[in-house]
Amino acid sequence: MNPTRTVSRRLADMGASVRRWRLMQSLKAEELAERAGISRSTLQKVERGDPGVSIGAVMSVMQALGQIDHVVGSFDPLSTDVGRLCSTETLPSRVRR
Repeated sequence: MNPTRTVSRRLADMGASVRRWRLMQSLKAEELAERAGISRSTLQKVERGDPGVSIGAVMSVMQALGQIDHVVGSFDPLSTDVGRLCSTETLPSRVRR
């Protein structure tokens, strides 16, 4: 499978989820954009899954929706079986080649 196509599809899925969160909270786009400290056009890009939107904008939106902890938690390697298994090994403080 084409990695670029996979990323594009997942960004679109994520944007659709952001939109659903907004609608479930009965927020207008203008309201959420204001709460997040971004423009309405940037929010529209987030909801479309535009790959050019900054991660800062996405995180601001998720904070405004009250979902930032879920996003941050999804990056935690200890939240997965593989991550927990690997954590039992001694991890280096940095990787050298």
